[in-house]
Amino acid sequence: MHRFFIPPEWIEQNTVIIKDEQAHHLRDVLRIKSGDQIILLDGSGYEYQVKVVDIKKDHITGEILERCLCPSEPNVIITLYQALLKGSKLDFVLQKCTEIGVGRFVPILCHRSINRDPGNFRQARWQKIVREAAEQSGRGRIPVLEPVIDFQQACARVDGMSFLPWEEEMGLGIRNALNKAGKTNQLSIFIGPEGGFTGDEVELARSYGIMPVTLGKRILRAETAGMVVASVICYEYWEMEG
Repeated sequence: MHRFFIPPEWIEQNTVIIKDEQAHHLRDVLRIKSGDQIILLDGSGYEYQVKVVDIKKDHITGEILERCLCPSEPNVIITLYQALLKGSKLDFVLQKCTEIGVGRFVPILCHRSINRDPGNFRQARWQKIVREAAEQSGRGRIPVLEPVIDFQQACARVDGMSFLPWEEEMGLGIRNALNKAGKTNQLSIFIGPEGGFTGDEVELARSYGIMPVTLGKRILRAETAGMVVASVICYEYWEMEG
């Protein structure tokens, strides 16, 4: 069944009025007809089973058949502080980490970042990628996508247990780090650019309580590491059970 996020103000009692891009997509792309059913999400974690009752040129009217909490949102809120990457690599990271269950994305500028000014167009594109990935993967909320900030700002604002995968860390593995964290409901991951974090950046992170960790004997690409750590967290927190 097709799933779409809509503004909550489109919902009034047992009726929903679908407008704008969503109405166009349903009517002209998916060829929805009266009587068809869809799933709508208000972004707060609730989903609505809706029957289409009327299709107009500028809007679609639906009848709400059922409202319930979306069961697919993770209990642990994962924030990914991801360094800017070359080309469309960050597009891929946002899409796949949304599918995995990341709840918040903060793009960061690091010393070795090559792409240093993504611009407003790229930010809007990233937001669209995150929304579509959330719809496709059955999420109940659209992950928060924050503006680009620099590495020091990111370290200063971090809250709760935070991990920084680093190829030179030899002692603390991600699994042991998660065991130290216990069953918290909030975790942060710091992933560097293609050239990795500098030693000074790692020491700065340490000073803010962010723990460098190893992901094993293999060095992962910058666009891979965040997905791996997010998957490990979801596994360890029983988010991959039925």
